[in-house]
Amino acid sequence: MPNHLIDPNKWIDLYSDYLFNYTITRVSDREIAQDLVSETFLAGLKSMKNFKGEASERTWLISILKRKIIDHYRKINSNKGKAEVRINYNDAESEGDWLEERVADPYDKTAEDTLQNNELGDAIHNCLGKLPKKQADVFKMKTILNYETEVICNELNITASNLWVIIHRARTAMADCLKQNWF
Repeated sequence: MPNHLIDPNKWIDLYSDYLFNYTITRVSDREIAQDLVSETFLAGLKSMKNFKGEASERTWLISILKRKIIDHYRKINSNKGKAEVRINYNDAESEGDWLEERVADPYDKTAEDTLQNNELGDAIHNCLGKLPKKQADVFKMKTILNYETEVICNELNITASNLWVIIHRARTAMADCLKQNWF
């Protein structure tokens, strides 16, 4: 039995205010900050068995929260290809700007798009089959299924740094394979 026990029943009372204040200064949106703190507590519950006691509970939860904040910004910054359309309006009741974000309609596909997607899917599947099993598993979980780093590490019993080495090697091998077999 480890001598570094943690008590998630006290997390909200002990750490929620601190974690919220830490988060709100980084995301400037109350609702998002609350969601990120909640996700942090949930991730902490899921990975309690990994707590080694090398840092305090609060420091451990902050490290989880930092990753959640980084993931939040990665997610909102990954919406590449967005365009904003700003339209001025002036009607009887109000005046101002109206902002529309234009994103390609995923359902607006031509037969050529569908064929290219099927070919790419087949090429990815073939290239995945050429990877070592662990690399293929990590690549699928991280890139295709969008699993959190902690979930992958727990499921495959690997460290986060090991995960990033494996995913780098898998992505490099996939890129090389796709260059040879699809482009």
